[in-house]
Amino acid sequence: MQLAIERVTKHYGRKSWALRDFSFRLDPGVVGLLGPNGAGKSTLMRILATVSTPTEGRVTWNGVDISARPEAVRSILGYLPQDFGVYPHLTPVEFLGYLAAAKGLPLARTRQRVDALLDLVNLSEVRDQPVGGFSGGMRQRVGIAQALLNDPQLLIVDEPTAGLDPEERIRFRDLLTTLSGERIVLLSTHIVSDVEAVAASIALIAGGQLIRHGTPESLLRDLDGRVWEMIVTSDQVEATRGRWLVTGTVRRSDGVHVRIVSSEPPSRDSRPLPPTLEDVYLESIGAHREAARA
Repeated sequence: MQLAIERVTKHYGRKSWALRDFSFRLDPGVVGLLGPNGAGKSTLMRILATVSTPTEGRVTWNGVDISARPEAVRSILGYLPQDFGVYPHLTPVEFLGYLAAAKGLPLARTRQRVDALLDLVNLSEVRDQPVGGFSGGMRQRVGIAQALLNDPQLLIVDEPTAGLDPEERIRFRDLLTTLSGERIVLLSTHIVSDVEAVAASIALIAGGQLIRHGTPESLLRDLDGRVWEMIVTSDQVEATRGRWLVTGTVRRSDGVHVRIVSSEPPSRDSRPLPPTLEDVYLESIGAHREAARA
């Protein structure tokens, strides 16, 4: 199975561009789409879910254009949008049963499927309680359950951990890893740690454009020898930010330990550090912005 995005452009009016000449191929496994807010991630998700259509270019599922034949992907699609709404007075069993009927699932299979999904997302004990009283993380688990009702080959989740507490975020990431298997899971987020924890490949997006794509290991290798730690005083931090790309600071008893991305050592006493995906992300986004300004 393969989802191919071929030179997709989406604009609203003459000057409002959401995506520009975006090309990308997705194979089975978890793919992380990582970018800042407003980068075009949600627009791309809506196009892949056939909620919207591209202005130019096309998206194909196993070679079939999904704009011309949306049913080709809708039947195998599971989608958890960023703003997932629930009927607060329904229980998870009632809510999932309603959506299963809307998706055309056979009634004979629905109860068994709902039971299995509630067990998978760890909501069996609250199956008969109104969803309106659930926490944000519990509602997100209801959301992922509805996205899995038809056992999709393509699962799209858009900013699924936004607003969740750390424990719920970790639980949700573990669930996505469990679900990957023989399906394509596209995780769209601006949270680097979410992608780092689960993605087999990562696509970086900024300004509606694909700026980097590769495995986590290959992206990290590209930054080998370019990450440094330098110790400065508190009153030198701002000047340091003005000279180099600073990706992190930690205050300790001997001063402020500043993490810097630079092709050359920033000082004689700086020491090299292994790169992280957050370094890769901030360096890539910063380079894209500099190129755009130029």
